[in-house]
Amino acid sequence: MPVHRTATLNKFDKIEILTTMQNTLASSRSYRGCVFMLLAMAAFSIEDMFIKSASQVVPLGFTVLLFGLGGSFIFYCLMKHKAEAVFPPEMRSRTMLVRTFCEIIGRSFFALAIVMMPLSSASAILQATPLVVVLGASLFLKEKIPVTHWIAILIGFIGVIMIVRPGLDDFDFASLFAVVSTLGFAGRDLATRVASPRLSNAQLGFYGFLVLIAAGCCLSLTTDKPFSINFDSGLQIIGAILFGVIAYHSLTVAMRSGSISVVAPFRYSRVIFAMILGIIIFDERPDILTICGILVIVMSGLYLLLNKRRAAN
Repeated sequence: MPVHRTATLNKFDKIEILTTMQNTLASSRSYRGCVFMLLAMAAFSIEDMFIKSASQVVPLGFTVLLFGLGGSFIFYCLMKHKAEAVFPPEMRSRTMLVRTFCEIIGRSFFALAIVMMPLSSASAILQATPLVVVLGASLFLKEKIPVTHWIAILIGFIGVIMIVRPGLDDFDFASLFAVVSTLGFAGRDLATRVASPRLSNAQLGFYGFLVLIAAGCCLSLTTDKPFSINFDSGLQIIGAILFGVIAYHSLTVAMRSGSISVVAPFRYSRVIFAMILGIIIFDERPDILTICGILVIVMSGLYLLLNKRRAAN
């Protein structure tokens, strides 16, 4: 009997140790995901800053075109280094075509927004993307959305209206570009959710930047003025490419690490980084209504994410 009892205790001890190790590993992966999400949001903000700065000298279309060429070349080299297919069969699916179209819309209109309006305001409107994703999941993926979530979505859109201010004297038409970009990025995220998991980080990054070449060509059609790239604008475009690659790669790693409900809320750090850069670099001064709109969007989005986490538990 004592031997049997000892063996039973040892079995339970092993289960407890294994459970502890699994929880520690999950916690470590979530911590890694949070760090990479913060890195991605900081890098995206710096990328936006460089694009906005370079576009003061080089037309936006050519800036986006060069940005897409540089980023896709770097990810192409990574794919060749890993012997990954450049045109895998998964990329020819209808889902990826929808993702590509939405990426072009999101990238093009957000580039227009950050050039024509304050960086902090454009980034703040972009934070409504998770709210639009939840709305899209209900409409297109037939996910059931509780009434409290619909209320949170509505409140989040009120925050967007506080920043856009349609009908008021200080309404900025360029803010509508940020709103359209939010719809594009939400469509991209929904398509990514149902895309093949066999696509690697480098492949997703390559096609993410490849569509910018098409977007840059479209934007270039609106400009016929001669221009030249000076030393400063050249460095700014190179900086945008490098930080854009870091941001895209870090975001993919973050979303594939740990619990999404833990990692995803750190997306909202982007508006903080953008506001700091906007104040320091571009001398932006967000007014009270804009700051209140940012808080409303972030709080409603965090409510949705935390509510999902409690439901999952």
